[in-house]
Amino acid sequence: MTQTPASPTPVHWKLVIDANDPHAQADFWAAALRYEVEDNSALIGKLLGFGALPEEATVDFHGRRAFRDLIAVRHPEDPYDEESGTGLGRRLLFQRVPEAKTVKNRLHLDLHPGEGRRDEEVARLEGLGASVLRRVKEQGGEWVVMADPEGNEFCVQ
Repeated sequence: MTQTPASPTPVHWKLVIDANDPHAQADFWAAALRYEVEDNSALIGKLLGFGALPEEATVDFHGRRAFRDLIAVRHPEDPYDEESGTGLGRRLLFQRVPEAKTVKNRLHLDLHPGEGRRDEEVARLEGLGASVLRRVKEQGGEWVVMADPEGNEFCVQ
């Protein structure tokens, strides 16, 4: 009897976004997506205690220790590692880079707030610091192209 091979395990992934201020971006996107900013303070405390992380590689973020150059947001219903605070599901990771955004994104998020809620969602996102770049109306549909506080484009359907 021939055995069928076991299904391969899906690849775990996260979307990494370059940022000048990763913590401000994390706050924006956590609010925009209704996600949670990951709390890595327990892991950071351990790393500092072991001498594996220098103090200057951390910052105070909302009253807790955070990595200076990266921070992630995760879906509130997805699992996470309690020891590290790292999400194990849908995540966006913001990493500090020295250069500003200079060209159009090659990858972007499409937000789908629900039928008839686009204008309300666009207004909410503007209140969080996003800006409208253009409104698109084509035969295939309508959406609003927006930019987050650092200029990264995304769409609201």
